[in-house]
Amino acid sequence: MEREFAFSRIGYVYIPTSKIDESIEWYTRNLDFKLMNKFQDRGSFLAVLHHPHKNSIALVLVETEDSMRLELSRNGEPFPIMAINCPNIEYTHSCLKGNGIVVEDIQKLGNGEAKYFYFRDNQGNFLEAAWSIWDIKDEIKEEFTNTTNQ
Repeated sequence: MEREFAFSRIGYVYIPTSKIDESIEWYTRNLDFKLMNKFQDRGSFLAVLHHPHKNSIALVLVETEDSMRLELSRNGEPFPIMAINCPNIEYTHSCLKGNGIVVEDIQKLGNGEAKYFYFRDNQGNFLEAAWSIWDIKDEIKEEFTNTTNQ
């Protein structure tokens, strides 16, 4: 008999923004997301963005007038709200830096089995780019293979 689960995976990550159209443009240009839908809900806009991998979770930009941006505190130091996997972290670091985004230096864990760096989005939300030898390999969605980001 197959086991039944109450939950199967993380479905969405919510990121606040006070400038949704600018954030859509920033995430599609800099982080390879694709806008799937933008709609109004409870007085503000939401934008659903997808990454190219078939089993990736959706990022939802949530328009808000609140000025607080997301970051965790870990032992009194800022810690990112999410990590985005990179197949080639050195390439990702170079691309973001080339786009004028302030990125921290690449850090290595262990003997280089994992690497990461921190940066902020256009609204100040604290993010991490991450790579490790344990990252799951995934197929690319067909709609990403022959089109550019929109």
